Amino acid sequence: MFEDLFLRLKSSPFRSKFRLSADDVKYIEQKGLDTIERHARDFVAQRLAPAFPKNDGKQTPMRGHPVFKAQHATACCCRGCLFKWQHIPQGRPLSTEEQDYIVQVLLQWIKKQIQH
Repeated sequence: MFEDLFLRLKSSPFRSKFRLSADDVKYIEQKGLDTIERHARDFVAQRLAPAFPKNDGKQTPMRGHPVFKAQHATACCCRGCLFKWQHIPQGRPLSTEEQDYIVQVLLQWIKKQIQH
């Protein structure tokens, strides 16, 4: 579903370096993908959906949760990256559809990671 996006992201040395650790995979297995999806929805709603997110550009940690790694790997980490890679405009709140799209991108990346 997101083949073109993932192909473009592969060409970025920064984006392509992100991988889930064994601890990340274990966490996902313990919590289940439904819980990880809820976490992703919460992170997107709180940290990306506002028109001007607090600390935009620095709001997503590099580690601490598998979704954070997925956000960096898929360029869904801040509004600037969302605009550059996903063409989602800045300066306005994200629509429900845009939030759903981002969550699906994150989950797709996570699923690909746990399959390897």
